[in-house]
Amino acid sequence: MSEKRPTIIIDMTPEGEFRDPPPPPAPPARYGFDLIIARIGGAAMLLALATGGLVLAALALLAIGVLLPIVLAAGAIGAVSLWWRLRQARARGKAATIITRIDRRV
Repeated sequence: MSEKRPTIIIDMTPEGEFRDPPPPPAPPARYGFDLIIARIGGAAMLLALATGGLVLAALALLAIGVLLPIVLAAGAIGAVSLWWRLRQARARGKAATIITRIDRRV
């Protein structure tokens, strides 16, 4: 028999029925310092989760604060570009049309 495998013990009654395994031992009761540490640890975990949520919210606000000026600047550049092309087309007397949809039929 291999030493790595645990020995299997079959506990039977004299009548040939299997006995129920003994219940697991009860966990030791918490008193004094253990109880205080458990409560402080739970409160610390709750505080850490709440702080993590606030950090994520702050990062979202920071991202919006950084990206909003970029969006506004890109939109302004695009608007000025379109305005300039329309102005030049009107000065040359050409019709200026803006195509918003390209329909490709094959």
